[in-house]
Amino acid sequence: MVVAAGGDGTIAEVANGLIGSATALGVIPLGTANVLAREYRLSTGARAIANALAYKRTAILWPGIARLNRSEHLFVQMVGLGFDGAVVHGLRPLLKRVIGRGAYVWQSVWESVAYRFPRMRLSVDGKNYEAASVVVSKGRLYGGPYLLAPNAAPNLPGFQVALFEHSGTFPALLSGAALPLGLLPRCPGVRVVAGTHVEFAANGPILTQSDGDALEGTPQMVINARSPIPIVVG
Repeated sequence: MVVAAGGDGTIAEVANGLIGSATALGVIPLGTANVLAREYRLSTGARAIANALAYKRTAILWPGIARLNRSEHLFVQMVGLGFDGAVVHGLRPLLKRVIGRGAYVWQSVWESVAYRFPRMRLSVDGKNYEAASVVVSKGRLYGGPYLLAPNAAPNLPGFQVALFEHSGTFPALLSGAALPLGLLPRCPGVRVVAGTHVEFAANGPILTQSDGDALEGTPQMVINARSPIPIVVG
């Protein structure tokens, strides 16, 4: 067992080293949103975490891979391109430390006005789409405990791809208001499709985040990791 203490980005970095092995991934959730921990209902209390790591009961986690021009980046929860990426790229670490998840709200409001919302083209299992922003998700949740992709199965290969089809300030703010109400998947202009191979072609540079961390470069495609890893759940 290898234990990752941190948020989703830290967990993904550790998980990257475990692909192809039988070594289990333990998690001590110390991040801002801890989306993966919420996805697997991991404990956050010290005693409960110690018990989980001691008993080593595991579930399956099947990560994804964002393939860039000259590198690959493993993610455990999501990759977001467009507005989602702009929020993470613009977020100031000090603000994040001071007000936690509230920093994402503040930055989202700012980017809803400042971001230009360039259109992007993509294909999901060979079917073509166009959107203003895209989130390729392994899990059901987004930004903490909020529902994004009800049919996601993080223990299986494949993704739920959330397409935000409308550009501009009002659609971005509407999506933000729908998120804490659990209504984002049904928000006008939001479509969630399932797929195993997501390809981004003929696009210019698009701001991208992976598991809450800014990603340098734009993915050309998103594919499944070659194998799952066991994650300690209690």
